[in-house]
Amino acid sequence: MRCPDGEWPTEKKDGCQKKSLEFLSYEDPLGSALASLSLAGALLAFATLILFFRNAETPVVRANNRSLSYLLLSALIFCFLCSLLFIGYPTTVTCMLRQTTFGIIFVLCISCVLGKTILVLIAFKATQPSSSTRMWLSSGLLNILVFICTCIQVLICIIWLTVSPPFQEMNQKSRVGKVVIQCNEGSPFAFWCMLGYIGLLTTCSLVVAFLARTLPDNFNEAKLITFSMLIFTAVWVSFIPVYLSTQGSYMVAVEIFAILSSSCGLLGCIFFPKCYIILLRPELNTKAALRRKQTTHKK
Repeated sequence: MRCPDGEWPTEKKDGCQKKSLEFLSYEDPLGSALASLSLAGALLAFATLILFFRNAETPVVRANNRSLSYLLLSALIFCFLCSLLFIGYPTTVTCMLRQTTFGIIFVLCISCVLGKTILVLIAFKATQPSSSTRMWLSSGLLNILVFICTCIQVLICIIWLTVSPPFQEMNQKSRVGKVVIQCNEGSPFAFWCMLGYIGLLTTCSLVVAFLARTLPDNFNEAKLITFSMLIFTAVWVSFIPVYLSTQGSYMVAVEIFAILSSSCGLLGCIFFPKCYIILLRPELNTKAALRRKQTTHKK
Protein backbone atom coordinates (compact mmCIF):
# COMPACT_ATOMS: atom_id res chain seq x y z
CA MET A 1 0.00 0.00 0.00
CA ARG A 2 1.22 3.49 -0.86
CA CYS A 3 1.47 6.00 1.97
CA PRO A 4 -0.81 9.05 1.60
CA ASP A 5 0.50 12.48 0.73
CA GLY A 6 2.49 14.04 3.51
CA GLU A 7 3.67 10.65 4.85
CA TRP A 8 6.36 8.16 3.93
CA PRO A 9 7.15 4.53 4.93
CA THR A 10 8.99 3.58 8.08
CA GLU A 11 12.36 1.86 7.86
CA LYS A 12 10.75 -1.60 8.16
CA LYS A 13 8.04 -0.70 5.62
CA ASP A 14 5.39 -1.72 8.12
CA GLY A 15 3.63 1.61 8.44
CA CYS A 16 3.61 5.27 7.50
CA GLN A 17 5.00 8.28 9.31
CA LYS A 18 4.65 12.00 8.69
CA LYS A 19 7.28 13.74 6.64
CA SER A 20 9.20 16.50 8.36
CA LEU A 21 8.79 20.06 7.11
CA GLU A 22 11.79 21.83 5.63
CA PHE A 23 12.19 25.59 5.26
CA LEU A 24 14.81 28.14 6.23
CA SER A 25 13.84 29.06 9.79
CA TYR A 26 15.37 31.38 12.35
CA GLU A 27 16.12 28.37 14.57
CA ASP A 28 18.43 26.83 11.97
CA PRO A 29 22.11 27.82 12.32
CA LEU A 30 22.15 28.94 8.69
CA GLY A 31 18.98 30.99 9.05
CA SER A 32 20.10 32.64 12.29
CA ALA A 33 23.51 33.45 10.80
CA LEU A 34 21.98 35.07 7.72
CA ALA A 35 19.50 37.00 9.86
CA SER A 36 22.35 38.28 12.05
CA LEU A 37 24.32 39.38 8.99
CA SER A 38 21.23 41.13 7.65
CA LEU A 39 20.68 43.09 10.86
CA ALA A 40 24.38 43.92 11.16
CA GLY A 41 24.44 45.26 7.59
CA ALA A 42 21.32 47.36 8.21
CA LEU A 43 22.84 48.82 11.39
CA LEU A 44 26.07 49.60 9.56
CA ALA A 45 24.21 51.37 6.76
CA PHE A 46 22.14 53.28 9.34
CA ALA A 47 25.30 54.35 11.19
CA THR A 48 26.77 55.56 7.89
CA LEU A 49 23.60 57.54 7.20
CA ILE A 50 23.80 59.19 10.63
CA LEU A 51 27.48 60.00 10.04
CA PHE A 52 26.64 61.66 6.73
CA PHE A 53 23.82 63.65 8.34
CA ARG A 54 26.13 64.94 11.07
CA ASN A 55 28.75 65.95 8.47
CA ALA A 56 26.30 67.21 5.85
CA GLU A 57 28.15 70.49 5.26
CA THR A 58 31.58 68.97 4.67
CA PRO A 59 32.99 68.79 1.12
CA VAL A 60 33.09 64.98 1.00
CA VAL A 61 29.38 64.67 1.78
CA ARG A 62 28.34 67.64 -0.36
CA ALA A 63 30.33 66.42 -3.37
CA ASN A 64 27.99 64.06 -5.22
CA ASN A 65 24.45 65.20 -4.40
CA ARG A 66 23.65 64.68 -0.74
CA SER A 67 20.02 63.81 -1.43
CA LEU A 68 21.04 60.89 -3.66
CA SER A 69 23.52 59.71 -1.02
CA TYR A 70 20.85 59.82 1.69
CA LEU A 71 18.37 58.02 -0.55
CA LEU A 72 20.92 55.36 -1.49
CA LEU A 73 21.86 54.72 2.15
CA SER A 74 18.18 54.49 3.13
CA ALA A 75 17.57 52.03 0.28
CA LEU A 76 20.58 49.96 1.39
CA ILE A 77 19.11 49.70 4.89
CA PHE A 78 15.94 48.21 3.41
CA CYS A 79 18.04 45.99 1.10
CA PHE A 80 19.61 44.34 4.12
CA LEU A 81 16.29 44.09 5.94
CA CYS A 82 14.35 42.67 2.97
CA SER A 83 16.39 39.46 3.23
CA LEU A 84 14.52 38.76 6.48
CA LEU A 85 11.39 38.16 4.36
CA PHE A 86 13.10 35.06 2.95
CA ILE A 87 13.58 33.52 6.41
CA GLY A 88 10.78 31.83 8.29
CA TYR A 89 7.72 29.80 7.34
CA PRO A 90 6.65 30.81 3.82
CA THR A 91 3.08 32.01 3.39
CA THR A 92 1.28 33.34 0.33
CA VAL A 93 1.70 36.91 1.59
CA THR A 94 5.43 36.60 2.25
CA CYS A 95 5.92 34.84 -1.07
CA MET A 96 4.31 37.80 -2.83
CA LEU A 97 6.37 40.31 -0.86
CA ARG A 98 9.75 38.59 -1.12
CA GLN A 99 10.72 39.07 -4.74
CA THR A 100 8.72 42.24 -5.40
CA THR A 101 10.17 44.09 -2.39
CA PHE A 102 13.66 42.94 -3.24
CA GLY A 103 13.27 43.94 -6.90
CA ILE A 104 11.89 47.42 -6.20
CA ILE A 105 14.44 48.28 -3.51
CA PHE A 106 17.37 47.06 -5.58
CA VAL A 107 16.24 49.08 -8.59
CA LEU A 108 16.04 52.12 -6.32
CA CYS A 109 19.65 51.49 -5.24
CA ILE A 110 20.95 51.05 -8.77
CA SER A 111 18.98 54.08 -9.97
CA CYS A 112 20.65 56.21 -7.29
CA VAL A 113 24.06 54.86 -8.32
CA LEU A 114 23.28 55.63 -11.96
CA GLY A 115 22.17 59.15 -11.01
CA LYS A 116 25.38 59.76 -9.02
CA THR A 117 27.47 58.51 -11.95
CA ILE A 118 25.69 60.75 -14.45
CA LEU A 119 26.20 63.64 -12.01
CA VAL A 120 29.97 63.08 -12.17
CA LEU A 121 29.96 63.40 -15.96
CA ILE A 122 27.72 66.47 -15.91
CA ALA A 123 29.78 68.19 -13.22
CA PHE A 124 32.98 68.01 -15.22
CA LYS A 125 31.35 69.01 -18.48
CA ALA A 126 29.80 72.09 -16.90
CA THR A 127 33.13 73.88 -16.45
CA GLN A 128 32.02 77.00 -18.32
CA PRO A 129 29.55 79.38 -16.65
CA SER A 130 27.50 79.52 -19.84
CA SER A 131 27.41 75.75 -20.29
CA SER A 132 23.93 74.40 -20.90
CA THR A 133 24.70 71.30 -18.81
CA ARG A 134 24.82 73.37 -15.59
CA MET A 135 21.04 73.29 -15.43
CA TRP A 136 21.23 69.55 -14.71
CA LEU A 137 23.24 70.25 -11.55
CA SER A 138 20.77 72.67 -10.01
CA SER A 139 17.56 70.94 -11.02
CA GLY A 140 15.78 67.83 -9.83
CA LEU A 141 16.17 66.00 -13.14
CA LEU A 142 18.36 63.31 -11.59
CA ASN A 143 15.74 62.73 -8.91
CA ILE A 144 13.17 62.40 -11.68
CA LEU A 145 15.44 59.83 -13.38
CA VAL A 146 15.56 57.78 -10.17
CA PHE A 147 11.78 58.03 -9.82
CA ILE A 148 11.11 56.91 -13.41
CA CYS A 149 13.52 53.97 -13.23
CA THR A 150 11.94 52.79 -9.98
CA CYS A 151 8.40 53.22 -11.32
CA ILE A 152 9.19 50.90 -14.25
CA GLN A 153 10.12 48.14 -11.81
CA VAL A 154 7.00 48.87 -9.74
CA LEU A 155 4.92 48.48 -12.90
CA ILE A 156 6.59 45.14 -13.69
CA CYS A 157 5.85 43.89 -10.17
CA ILE A 158 2.21 45.07 -10.31
CA ILE A 159 1.67 43.22 -13.60
CA TRP A 160 3.36 40.16 -12.08
CA LEU A 161 1.14 40.19 -8.98
CA THR A 162 -1.96 40.77 -11.10
CA VAL A 163 -1.40 38.12 -13.78
CA SER A 164 0.40 35.28 -11.97
CA PRO A 165 1.52 36.09 -8.41
CA PRO A 166 3.87 33.91 -6.33
CA PHE A 167 2.26 31.46 -3.93
CA GLN A 168 3.15 28.93 -1.25
CA GLU A 169 3.98 25.45 -2.51
CA MET A 170 4.55 22.15 -0.72
CA ASN A 171 7.14 20.14 -2.61
CA GLN A 172 7.00 16.48 -1.53
CA LYS A 173 9.20 15.01 -4.26
CA SER A 174 12.49 16.89 -4.16
CA ARG A 175 13.66 15.58 -0.76
CA VAL A 176 13.13 12.05 0.55
CA GLY A 177 11.12 12.01 3.77
CA LYS A 178 10.65 15.78 3.82
CA VAL A 179 8.03 18.25 2.66
CA VAL A 180 9.79 21.36 1.38
CA ILE A 181 7.70 24.47 2.05
CA GLN A 182 8.74 26.90 -0.66
CA CYS A 183 7.52 29.79 -2.76
CA ASN A 184 6.47 29.18 -6.34
CA GLU A 185 7.31 32.27 -8.39
CA GLY A 186 4.07 32.02 -10.34
CA SER A 187 5.23 33.46 -13.64
CA PRO A 188 8.89 32.63 -14.35
CA PHE A 189 8.83 35.14 -17.21
CA ALA A 190 7.88 37.98 -14.84
CA PHE A 191 10.53 36.88 -12.33
CA TRP A 192 13.29 36.96 -14.93
CA CYS A 193 11.97 40.24 -16.35
CA MET A 194 12.40 41.74 -12.89
CA LEU A 195 15.96 40.42 -12.60
CA GLY A 196 16.69 41.41 -16.21
CA TYR A 197 15.68 45.00 -15.56
CA ILE A 198 18.04 45.11 -12.56
CA GLY A 199 20.78 43.74 -14.81
CA LEU A 200 20.06 46.38 -17.46
CA LEU A 201 20.38 49.25 -14.98
CA THR A 202 23.52 47.67 -13.51
CA THR A 203 25.10 47.46 -16.96
CA CYS A 204 24.26 51.11 -17.68
CA SER A 205 25.75 52.22 -14.36
CA LEU A 206 28.88 50.15 -14.95
CA VAL A 207 29.42 51.55 -18.46
CA VAL A 208 28.86 55.18 -17.42
CA ALA A 209 31.10 54.80 -14.35
CA PHE A 210 33.83 53.20 -16.46
CA LEU A 211 33.73 56.13 -18.88
CA ALA A 212 34.04 58.62 -16.01
CA ARG A 213 36.78 56.80 -14.10
CA THR A 214 39.63 59.03 -15.40
CA LEU A 215 38.09 62.31 -14.24
CA PRO A 216 39.66 64.20 -11.27
CA ASP A 217 39.47 62.48 -7.90
CA ASN A 218 38.42 65.48 -5.81
CA PHE A 219 34.77 64.48 -5.75
CA ASN A 220 34.71 61.80 -8.40
CA GLU A 221 32.92 58.62 -7.30
CA ALA A 222 33.23 56.93 -10.69
CA LYS A 223 36.07 54.62 -9.66
CA LEU A 224 34.27 53.61 -6.49
CA ILE A 225 31.04 53.04 -8.40
CA THR A 226 32.90 50.99 -11.02
CA PHE A 227 34.26 48.65 -8.33
CA SER A 228 30.86 48.38 -6.64
CA MET A 229 29.14 47.56 -9.94
CA LEU A 230 31.78 44.95 -10.77
CA ILE A 231 31.16 43.26 -7.41
CA PHE A 232 27.40 43.56 -7.91
CA THR A 233 27.60 42.03 -11.40
CA ALA A 234 29.92 39.21 -10.31
CA VAL A 235 27.62 38.27 -7.43
CA TRP A 236 24.46 38.09 -9.54
CA VAL A 237 26.10 36.40 -12.54
CA SER A 238 27.33 33.63 -10.23
CA PHE A 239 23.97 33.59 -8.44
CA ILE A 240 21.94 32.44 -11.46
CA PRO A 241 23.55 29.00 -12.06
CA VAL A 242 23.84 28.30 -8.32
CA TYR A 243 20.20 29.30 -7.75
CA LEU A 244 18.99 27.03 -10.55
CA SER A 245 21.01 24.05 -9.30
CA THR A 246 19.87 24.13 -5.65
CA GLN A 247 16.62 23.12 -3.99
CA GLY A 248 14.76 23.65 -0.76
CA SER A 249 16.10 25.91 1.95
CA TYR A 250 19.50 26.15 0.27
CA MET A 251 17.90 27.90 -2.71
CA VAL A 252 16.57 30.58 -0.37
CA ALA A 253 19.93 30.84 1.40
CA VAL A 254 21.71 31.40 -1.92
CA GLU A 255 19.42 34.31 -2.80
CA ILE A 256 19.84 35.84 0.66
CA PHE A 257 23.60 35.55 0.35
CA ALA A 258 23.48 37.28 -3.06
CA ILE A 259 21.36 40.11 -1.61
CA LEU A 260 23.68 40.62 1.35
CA SER A 261 26.87 40.38 -0.74
CA SER A 262 25.75 42.89 -3.37
CA SER A 263 24.45 45.27 -0.68
CA CYS A 264 27.78 45.07 1.17
CA GLY A 265 29.57 45.74 -2.12
CA LEU A 266 27.60 48.94 -2.70
CA LEU A 267 27.96 50.11 0.89
CA GLY A 268 31.65 49.28 1.19
CA CYS A 269 32.92 50.53 -2.15
CA ILE A 270 30.94 53.78 -2.32
CA PHE A 271 30.68 54.94 1.30
CA PHE A 272 33.48 53.38 3.38
CA PRO A 273 36.25 55.44 1.72
CA LYS A 274 34.29 58.60 2.56
CA CYS A 275 33.73 57.41 6.13
CA TYR A 276 37.47 56.83 6.40
CA ILE A 277 38.15 60.44 5.38
CA ILE A 278 35.46 61.84 7.69
CA LEU A 279 36.57 59.86 10.75
CA LEU A 280 40.31 59.33 10.35
CA ARG A 281 41.54 61.91 7.82
CA PRO A 282 39.58 65.10 8.51
CA GLU A 283 42.39 67.19 7.00
CA LEU A 284 41.38 65.83 3.59
CA ASN A 285 37.75 66.84 4.13
CA THR A 286 38.35 70.53 3.40
CA LYS A 287 37.98 72.83 0.42
CA ALA A 288 41.74 73.47 0.45
CA ALA A 289 42.43 69.75 0.01
CA LEU A 290 39.96 69.61 -2.88
CA ARG A 291 41.63 72.59 -4.56
CA ARG A 292 45.04 70.93 -4.23
CA LYS A 293 43.65 67.85 -6.00
CA GLN A 294 42.21 70.01 -8.75
CA THR A 295 45.57 71.77 -9.25
CA THR A 296 47.43 68.46 -9.33
CA HIS A 297 45.03 67.06 -11.93
CA LYS A 298 45.40 70.14 -14.16
CA LYS A 299 49.21 69.91 -14.02
